[in-house]
Amino acid sequence: MVARAVRRLLLLLYRLRGWKATGAVPEPRRFILIAAPHTSNWDFVNFLGLTADLKIRPYFMAKLSLFRWPLGGFIRQMGGVPIDRRGGGNVVEQMVAEFARRREFMLTVAPEGTRGRAAKWRTGFYQIALAAKVPMVVGLMDYGTKTGGLGPLIWPSGDFRADMLKVLEVYKSCVPKFPERAVRSIDDIVGPDEERDISA
Repeated sequence: MVARAVRRLLLLLYRLRGWKATGAVPEPRRFILIAAPHTSNWDFVNFLGLTADLKIRPYFMAKLSLFRWPLGGFIRQMGGVPIDRRGGGNVVEQMVAEFARRREFMLTVAPEGTRGRAAKWRTGFYQIALAAKVPMVVGLMDYGTKTGGLGPLIWPSGDFRADMLKVLEVYKSCVPKFPERAVRSIDDIVGPDEERDISA
């Protein structure tokens, strides 16, 4: 299987560069895995190495057109989940359905959407967590110690700002590749002067 070979190669690269995984994987293994801060292309490579080291299979959303031949099979094997936007397809509803039909589903989302500092995070991951009634987990990548791991379960309350303060507190324990591009305050996540209660 090509995907298995790729994961092994990424794990080898992860370890050869001096990285290692620490801690355990939260249970149950049904949660939104927040991939942030995203400050370098190495974050993606290290994340895949980390998940291989932890022996978990993260899933990610990708547009439906990518699942055609010849890449479709490989993308699925790597954890890709097709998103159908035809006819105004609702991404949140589609992911809620995926959570409902799977016993184990760790959905990775990069809320920043860029390697630079975003004005604020996209909230789709939070809406999915609320609707699917699943917790969020922070993916941790510490360039200071070359260690990676997963944070504790954070259950969404409907108060986005309050919950993101918990996320921010977890991130304070890690050194990103480029600190100047990373989240520094709650305003970097929710935007300045916004409460953003999106429970309704």
